Amino acid sequence: MTYSQIFDTDPSVAARPAMASRLVNGTFDNLAPVHGLSFADGLKGMWHFLMDKSAESVPDIAIPLQPLTRDELLVAADNTLWRLGHSTVLIKLAGKFWITDPVFTERASPFSFAGPKRFHQTPIALADLPPLEAVILSHDHYDHLDKATVLALATHTRWFLTPLGVGDRLQAWGIPAAKIRQLDWWQSTQLDAVTFTATPAQHFSGRSLSDRNRTLWASWVIAAPQAKLFFSGDSGYFDGFKAIGEHFGPFDLTLIENGAYDQAWAGVHMQPEQSLQAHHDLGGKWLVPIHNGTFDLALHAWREPLERISALAEAQQVNISTPRFGEPVDIMQPQSRAAWWRAEPATQQTAQASTPAADAESATPQHSAGPRWLTQLAGLVSGRRWLCAEK
Repeated sequence: MTYSQIFDTDPSVAARPAMASRLVNGTFDNLAPVHGLSFADGLKGMWHFLMDKSAESVPDIAIPLQPLTRDELLVAADNTLWRLGHSTVLIKLAGKFWITDPVFTERASPFSFAGPKRFHQTPIALADLPPLEAVILSHDHYDHLDKATVLALATHTRWFLTPLGVGDRLQAWGIPAAKIRQLDWWQSTQLDAVTFTATPAQHFSGRSLSDRNRTLWASWVIAAPQAKLFFSGDSGYFDGFKAIGEHFGPFDLTLIENGAYDQAWAGVHMQPEQSLQAHHDLGGKWLVPIHNGTFDLALHAWREPLERISALAEAQQVNISTPRFGEPVDIMQPQSRAAWWRAEPATQQTAQASTPAADAESATPQHSAGPRWLTQLAGLVSGRRWLCAEK
């Protein structure tokens, strides 16, 4: 039995001039206080997470996928995006490919033998992706920053864009410093014709028990000549969305987290009602909800985030697109999509059985499921949700 590296090299977080983020005694803080949890509250939350999960937290159907090939991507029109899973979105802008928070491994976990396991394969194998201009990372939690995926992408990725400190982790893993651009909140960098701005989020960071908030977390504004997008990463609802909308909005399309939430984590993960309000605050024209449909990271049923956000959007007449994984979305003219998550087991498509991504996991070891309690505990460790509030 082999263990993943749980205690990675601590990043350096030397103070930088005119920082927009808050760095205090070597750790980052949110702009506004987030309700804290006592140790007893944390233990109670652990028990609740382990024992009170929905019986439908894991799908009883095969998640429908639209398989992708490199050739299809290369000839696809500019200003197109594809959800590949969780918060992993492949975007084609200005003739180049960009990807957010790529996770292609079997588990979102610090452990190689247990933890939240994928509901579905990726629509395209990691090795089949076209050359990437940049990987855009929001923070360092395991369901957003995967070491094996990052290292596999390094040979055909030109740049890695990260919040402060996250780039230090990449360097410790062997990514050349010359390929990494680390940004503070409100800092921008231009790659070819696309401008990226790291913007505030209300969250936290860490990959072990000893590195809490040693790296920054961020959302991203992505501005191309013909399209402007917002990528939320992970965040609780806060007035920063209005500020971002005032500075950079309106947005042609927003990619906003909607899933793996709980009232106990409201400070760092939005409920669907808040995700929709964030979309309004940003001045978004179309909403594509992300952070759902791939991993079991919360107590709710796996379908719930998409059901709730879809109902809210319909009631408020908000344009929403919920594509299948691998289904192309025209950023300038998105279309509403069928509710793929409502498929019945007897009639469910089994596209993933023949997808070219069937070998996507071959780049990483295959793991057994492990006891349910251990899998749930590993899920807690991967996002440390029982300690998710600010100290």
